[in-house]
Formats: sequence, C-alpha cells, structure tokens
Amino acid sequence: MSSKQQNGQAPKRRKFLTGAAGAAGAATLAFPAIVRGQSAPISMRFQSTWPTKDIFHEYALDFAKRVNDMSAGRLRIEVLPAGAVVKAFDLIDAVNKGVLDGGHGVAAYWYGKNTAYSLFGTGPSFGMDANMLLGWLHYGGGREFYNELQHKVMGFDVEGFLYGPMPTQPLGWFKKVVKGPEDFKGMKYRTVGLSIDVFKEMGASVVALPGGEIVPGLDRGLIDAAEFNNASSDRILGFPDVSKICMLQSYHQPLECFEILFSKKRYDSLPQDLRDVIANAAAASSADMSWKAMHRYSQDYIEMRTKQNVRFFRTPNSVLQAQLNAWDKVVADKSKDNPLFGKILASQRAWAERVVNWSNDTMVSNSLAYAHYFQRKPAPAAPAKK
Repeated sequence: MSSKQQNGQAPKRRKFLTGAAGAAGAATLAFPAIVRGQSAPISMRFQSTWPTKDIFHEYALDFAKRVNDMSAGRLRIEVLPAGAVVKAFDLIDAVNKGVLDGGHGVAAYWYGKNTAYSLFGTGPSFGMDANMLLGWLHYGGGREFYNELQHKVMGFDVEGFLYGPMPTQPLGWFKKVVKGPEDFKGMKYRTVGLSIDVFKEMGASVVALPGGEIVPGLDRGLIDAAEFNNASSDRILGFPDVSKICMLQSYHQPLECFEILFSKKRYDSLPQDLRDVIANAAAASSADMSWKAMHRYSQDYIEMRTKQNVRFFRTPNSVLQAQLNAWDKVVADKSKDNPLFGKILASQRAWAERVVNWSNDTMVSNSLAYAHYFQRKPAPAAPAKK
C-alpha cells in the first residue's frame, strides 16, 4: 500500500473521478434522448410504378428499408404500389408537383416527355451491359447529362438516382416461335421507351403498357406479344398462363437500370448527412439488387421450364441484326430532332468503345466453362424458316 493510500488521498480522488464519470455518462446518455424526443422522424411518401406482387416493387421496398435503417429512423420512406396515388406512367409528374415525395421506376417510362430520357436505360448500348452504363453515369460524364436533362431542359423539380443494373431482357412472349425479322410485320407488340421505335422500324404495331396491364392485354388479344423484363417478374405477372413460348436474348433492351426520384424541394430540405444516407443507400441497394436478381431469376427460369412447360428459344441472329440496323435508323433520326439526345449518345458511344473493348479482350466467356462442368446446353436456337 502506498503512502497516499495510507493517508486517504487516493480513495478521495477515485471517488471524485467515479462521480464525475458517472455524471458525464448520465449527461451523455440523457442528451440524445432529449433530442430524439423533440425531433419527429421525417416521413416521405413514395409510390413505385410496379404492382405489389412484382419483384420490382420488392426492390423499391428494399431501398426504402435500407434508408430507414441507415438513418436510424430519422428518415422514414413509405412505398406504395403502382396506382395507389397515380397511374404508373404519371409518377414523375406527381413527384415533380410534390403530390408524392418520391418514387421508383425506370427512365424508359418518361420517353414521351423527352426521347433523350430513355437513353438512361433503353438505348442502343453499343455492346455495354448495365453495369457499364452505370459506370458511364458515375465516371463518364453521364450524371451531368442526367442533371441537365431533368433540370435545365425539362424543368423538372426532381432529384434522381439511377441504380440497380438489370440483365439483358428477353425478346418476349409469343404465340409461336419467332424465326426471322419478318415475323414482326404487323404484330401488335408491347414494349416501352426507345424500343418502341426499334420495333416500329421492324414493322410491328407497338403498344406501351405498364407492367400490371400486359398479361391481361395478352389474354384479351389486345396485343399479340410482349416483353417485360426478367424471369421472376414475368412469372409473377402470369406470362406463362397466357403463353408457353419465350424468346431469350435481344438488343431492344440489352441493359437497363432503375430510377429513384425525389421531390427536389423535399430532398434539398434534408440535412446533408441524410442526403448522404440516401446516396449510399442507393449504391448499396444497387449491389444487393443485382445479387438478389441472380438468385431469384435463375430459380424462376428453372421453375417455368420444368414445372410450367415454358419453351425457351434463343432469338435468331437475323432478328438481332435487324434490331441493330433499326437502332442505327432510330438514333440517327432522334439525334436530328433532339440535340441533347445526340450529345448523350456520343458520350455513351465513346465510353462503350473504350470499356467494351477492354471487357471483350479481357473477360473469358462463361459458355465453355459451363459446358465443361455441367454438360448442359443453352436454350436451343429458334428453328430456321423453311
């Protein structure tokens, strides 16, 4: 025992420090509780452009939950399904006017307001996949074009985030196997965005319908064929109930991504740390959505093939080449009519020439390895025309 302990100095000091620490701890614990008690969570009402049962609506809910969790409850986003407040194709107007605080959809849905908007999801791609498009957005100047289009050209009071890379979409669901480009002559076909012009160029009569209206349209004969997006959405929406033929692979939408929209007034009113939460939640949701898609789409693809008797065929090269030819005509016409369209397209093309070249030279094909290990052939090619 030290002399200080013997004369009683140390216990007094320990008592003082213990008391001070206890008081400081109580103040530290109590102060945030007071602040939280006085500050109600910021609530935002969103709507998606998807039916409740679609996996796309699930992706919208995933994003909202990530924001809610990352903000520790300070920001609460509630997501309603398509039609709860406005029709799917009216979403961006509702967000722009402040009727809704935000929404979840795709850029192709606003094609009718400005053709350049569709380039952020349904363009010619130049060989890019969806992750490459998002790379262009973040590192190739795409974000600046996106902001210019929304704010300066269209005058929309919205703040947008593009995220969630989508795989190549099927050519679609048909009454009979597509054997060549001439099969589209006069066909009543559903698609959206710039793909409308591509299929018109190929001779189809195109109808734009939101996701929840496609299968009823096929069932009633309002349309002959349709594409939507992926195996899970197609299965949940009921495509196998009205068609047993699905054509895989297409250049009409070889890539796409989702769009999260906020009312800019509401977004700008948030403190900076909550705006950072939103940006990081979008990036995290982008990765998680792509992983979930691998899991769910592959499962539903197998289920449709083995349990629902859906026959899958690869789109003939003649159709793919006809699509590329149609794209050349479409983008040339749109660039003449819309100067910003041409600028965005040139920027994407320059990015693709560099990035796709690197990818093609560097990445090994999956096909040879898959055949080696699993001995399963891919979906058969469509039979040739006689």
